[in-house]
Amino acid sequence: MDEYLRLENICKTYESKKAVDNLSLSVPQGSIYGIIGPNGAGKTTTIRMVMNIIAPDSGEVLIKGSKAKDDFRNRVGYLPEERGLYKQMTLKEIIRFLAEVKGLPVKKTDELMDGWLEKMSLIDYKEKKVEELSKGMQQKLQFITTLIHQPDLIILDELFSGLDPLNIELIKNVLMEEKRRGTTILFSTHVMEQAEKLCDYICMINGGQKVLDGRLSDVKSKFGTNSIQINMDGDGGFIQELPGVEKVSEFNNYIELKLSAEADSQAILKTVSEKMTIHRFEIMEPSLYDIFINMGGVKPSDFNKEGAANV
Repeated sequence: MDEYLRLENICKTYESKKAVDNLSLSVPQGSIYGIIGPNGAGKTTTIRMVMNIIAPDSGEVLIKGSKAKDDFRNRVGYLPEERGLYKQMTLKEIIRFLAEVKGLPVKKTDELMDGWLEKMSLIDYKEKKVEELSKGMQQKLQFITTLIHQPDLIILDELFSGLDPLNIELIKNVLMEEKRRGTTILFSTHVMEQAEKLCDYICMINGGQKVLDGRLSDVKSKFGTNSIQINMDGDGGFIQELPGVEKVSEFNNYIELKLSAEADSQAILKTVSEKMTIHRFEIMEPSLYDIFINMGGVKPSDFNKEGAANV
């Protein structure tokens, strides 16, 4: 695939802290690319350098092989982690205003607006002020203003923070539509599950440094198929002691086992099924959550049960 965005050895230091340390990555055109890692890893600083909100101390940010031109911001849709909307404006007014900032004529904005408001379940609020919306509704409104001008590149910083599962699914579907349209999507997240479901490519960073990157399927295949997921009823504390089980990670509705190379997965299944009711037993590649903990030098206690870094 053609390359849309490249970071070449970018660095950024604040006082004595190196927020981003010699980071390089390549984002293919038309892909969904995730920058993942715990809070404080350098994800937001990296995105701000892509957007030229802050300049790198060294290194380069290249768009299609060249430094960004003056019209770059009109071709990008950027949703920052810190949300911000004009509370006294109506939804119609703020969509028109922010679209016009991006160079979209009012007539074209009005042609697209109702479709977007319908898609985001906000059409009944079109004439209402932003301050009348819930936090989640405001987030969906800002998502509309990020995409309505049909950008070539969409950059989303911690997009899913604060959204309920239905709205997460809604926005994920929109992003898949944008990908089919050929849009390049770059987003940061500390929720490994979301990155695993959406991304074609990932870059794991920790302490400002790249841990690993590449096509998601390639990254996962490097770690073998030595993991098992089990959905079951009851206390599985005994599983940690079974032969061949190196590690047990507990989640809300299942456990994930990391096995040694010589482990007998069928023997493990037989033993567990004799003591508990099993709803699912799946041999699989390790999750991004598990890979990051092993590769990133991050302790399991730094993450919550959904695979998100604790704040």
